[in-house]
Amino acid sequence: MDIIAHYAAIADASGRMLAAARSGDWDSLVAAEEECARRVATLEALGEVAPRDAHDRHMRIVILKDILAHDAEIRELTAPWLSQLETMLRNMSRGRHVRQAYL
Repeated sequence: MDIIAHYAAIADASGRMLAAARSGDWDSLVAAEEECARRVATLEALGEVAPRDAHDRHMRIVILKDILAHDAEIRELTAPWLSQLETMLRNMSRGRHVRQAYL
């Protein structure tokens, strides 16, 4: 597999992460995130491999911009959910402290 195919596979996984975040499918988001992480690890294991030519360098930049755009939108979409989760966890902790105080 050439280096651009590795970047494209990461972009594909991040695109699935974005689709899952848009639909609120958190299980699919996590699964796609795990795949994305595996693909990034594979790319990192290859070491510093430069694209072969100007076209490949351009394609790498285009793909990286797509990945960064996916990441930005995913963060925007998940921020409210993460905030709700943080509130729920904080409330659970408070409830536990109150129960412990009266036991």
